[in-house]
Amino acid sequence: MLGQHGRGVIKAVFTPIARALVKAGVSPDAVTITGTIAASVAALALIAPGYLIAGSLTVGIIVFTDSLDGTMARLIGRDSPWGSFLDATLDRITDGAIFAAITIYLAGVPGSIGRWGLYAGIAAAILGSVVPYARARAEASGYQASVGIAERSDRLLIALLATLLVGCGLPTWILPVALTYLAVAAAITIGQRLATVYQQARP
Repeated sequence: MLGQHGRGVIKAVFTPIARALVKAGVSPDAVTITGTIAASVAALALIAPGYLIAGSLTVGIIVFTDSLDGTMARLIGRDSPWGSFLDATLDRITDGAIFAAITIYLAGVPGSIGRWGLYAGIAAAILGSVVPYARARAEASGYQASVGIAERSDRLLIALLATLLVGCGLPTWILPVALTYLAVAAAITIGQRLATVYQQARP
């Protein structure tokens, strides 16, 4: 989503913050755990009951700082497998909370839009959780599966942007459309990763 230029901008912005946190004695793991709790609570407390603007902006800001813990770990030389494992595991909790909050909100919308949003939200959450699992399982088996059109950052950006737009007064059907797209994109990404690993595993 961000590309090399975008990642460079994020690195430039977050490196001074990371240095300040390290100097204050804050550990990267503490930042990872705090970010997960904050994003999950914000999503469920704001987006689910319908505070879409405040919820999407708050969660977006927290998720945007997701690379802060990794930057801190590199600064102090603790860029370890444990940190990567913790970050990836807690990311699944954050993602689940965000999509659950959006789905809960849509479940309260009357009529066909609410039903569509409920099913689309469940599908997007389930298929989206399989995308990183497929890559992790492939790498654990000695293969590479980093291909796909639905990376985590893309899914979160689309979901939160659609939530913000609906909160700003655009039609509610934008959210089910976005979730449907994310479900389809995740399914395609899973297929791409299965095909990639299959090609590598062929004798």
